[in-house]
Amino acid sequence: STTLTLTLTLSCSQCTSLTLTLTLSCSQWPYCLKRCSYCNFNKYIPRSDNQDVMLECLQRETETLLKLSQVSRITSVFFGGGTPSLARPSTIAAVLETVARHAGLSEEAEVTLEVNPTPIGSSKLEDFLHAGVNRFSIGVQSLRDDDLKVLGRDHNSQHALQTVAEARRLCPGRVSVDVMFGRPGQSVASWELELDELLSVCDDHVSLYQLTLERGTQLFRQVQKGQLSVPSDDITAVMYDSARRILQKRGYLQYEVSNFARNDAISQHNMSYWKASQYLGVGPGAHGRFVPRGEGDVCREARTQTLEPDVWLREVQQRSHGTRRRIPLTHLALLEEVLVMGLRLIDGITHQHWQLFSPRADLYQILSSSSEVQDLQQTGLLILDDRGLRCSWQGLALLDSMLPTLLLLLEAYITQGLQEQQARGPIGDQRHGGQRVSKPG
Repeated sequence: STTLTLTLTLSCSQCTSLTLTLTLSCSQWPYCLKRCSYCNFNKYIPRSDNQDVMLECLQRETETLLKLSQVSRITSVFFGGGTPSLARPSTIAAVLETVARHAGLSEEAEVTLEVNPTPIGSSKLEDFLHAGVNRFSIGVQSLRDDDLKVLGRDHNSQHALQTVAEARRLCPGRVSVDVMFGRPGQSVASWELELDELLSVCDDHVSLYQLTLERGTQLFRQVQKGQLSVPSDDITAVMYDSARRILQKRGYLQYEVSNFARNDAISQHNMSYWKASQYLGVGPGAHGRFVPRGEGDVCREARTQTLEPDVWLREVQQRSHGTRRRIPLTHLALLEEVLVMGLRLIDGITHQHWQLFSPRADLYQILSSSSEVQDLQQTGLLILDDRGLRCSWQGLALLDSMLPTLLLLLEAYITQGLQEQQARGPIGDQRHGGQRVSKPG
């Protein structure tokens, strides 16, 4: 009942890219050895060794959803989740072989494995490389041992540095490091010193995350009781801006809200998410967005797999998949995802990309006449021009505050269009912006 997540980006004759997310579970390689104090993810304490049956079910569900999506070629793979580096390398190899057998695995595929920087994780990196992994994403989070203890991490700073060094030896130029700011007791000065230290050993990709206090977590309770304190929003804003400038000076170009790369080491897999590509979710609690063409449908669905591993196992054994929920995405829901994800990118949303999802209404038609958008442009936070729609340097840090306004404008425009269309009467099948909506299965 433990978990590993695998994600694959694919392409087929009907679409430019498709992303597949697999969550692999097995008691011998737990989702995490223990729950971090800040984490509220879908996790289960392992009760038995069920690795063989889990792998069998993952392969079975993978095959089912690959056939349903009618994908023909895979271009990226991402093993993520909690601690997939605790899995056996042979398990990683077996999953990759299954995917290649049923869909075709490109020789140029980006195959990423998330690594917990413990001695166990570090010792198996070379074996993972032989299993087919060619990119490592390492969850360092902090180089301060006291902070790692507060976060509930099961590694220390020395383990982190050793793991990064070994990963860089094996995959030079293809190692990413995760680091977290806004931690309890952290100051701007200490954060800047720590980031400088980390960048001196990093490879070509850095993911920067602000700590979020999630209800139900140990850290949330500690802060609520006054046992710990976290920096204010104003301080974390300064931390974020400072980190962006430090990374830029060190040669890392920001290409997304939280991601920075040099030497063109952009995460190709994650780019598929931000560009609203389709993806399949496989395994306990996985989410997906794809068109089930194998059933003859043309509408993209939002799918969720059963959360509980034991229940998911039974469902896969009974019907070859554990999909718990299917929600057909309306034209508005799809455009909302394109807008929210696309604005996370430094380059934003080009007019050409928007037209792929909205051929009848361009960004100018939807947004340019709005006084709210004009105000955001005049204050230098938002840019709408011949290139498309994007945030400025300052605006990217305030994206969350701008999205509600943009989403309301989008909803109003699409709703008005549907009402006008209904008043004119039906012309063929033009429900939901021309996308036929299938019923949940």
